[in-house]
Amino acid sequence: MIRGNVYEMALEAYMQWHRIPYVAVNETRRSFLADERVKSLDFLVISARDQKLLIDVKGHRYPGGNPERPRRVWECWAKTSDIDGLERWADHLGPEFRPLLVFVYQLATGIAAPDGEELWTWHDHKYLLRAIDAREYRQAMRRRSPRWGTVWLAKKDYDRLAQPFPFFLREPAWSLDDAVPF
Repeated sequence: MIRGNVYEMALEAYMQWHRIPYVAVNETRRSFLADERVKSLDFLVISARDQKLLIDVKGHRYPGGNPERPRRVWECWAKTSDIDGLERWADHLGPEFRPLLVFVYQLATGIAAPDGEELWTWHDHKYLLRAIDAREYRQAMRRRSPRWGTVWLAKKDYDRLAQPFPFFLREPAWSLDDAVPF
C-alpha cells in the first residue's frame, strides 16, 4: 500500500469499518519471491469466512475525462506486472489464495450506485468497489499500450467478470455434490 493513494486508503477504511482482517503491504520496496523481485500487492485479506485474498487496488474516477466531456466508462485497465505479480504470489502461497484486482471508483457528485450495489462514503466522497479475479482477467484481457505495459477488458468481459467487492468475502460456493446425504 502506498500512503497517500486515496483509492487504497478508501479501501482500507472500508475494511476497517467492516472489521475485515487485513495486512497492508509496504510498497516502497519491491518484494522478493525466491530470487526474483515481484510487484508487491496492496493488501492480504483473510475474511471472517476464511476467504484468502491477495489484493492490488486500481483507482479510477467515474465518470472519467473532463467535466465538459465526461466518459461514462468503468475504466478497468491495469499493468501486466500487476497481474503477473498477483498470480505469482497466489502460486507461491497456494491454491486457497485468490488474486484480485479491486477497482475503487471515486464517483462524481450526483452519480448513483448501479442497481443492487452499495456505495462506500469516505471523506465526503462516494466510492464503488468492484473486483475481478486476476486469473479470469488475464484470460479476457486485451493489450492497451505496449509502451506502458497496460491491458484492459472489453465492456462485455468487464460486465461478466466484475463483482461487488463484498462478493469475494463470502463463503466459498458449494454444489449439491458437496452436500452430505441425510
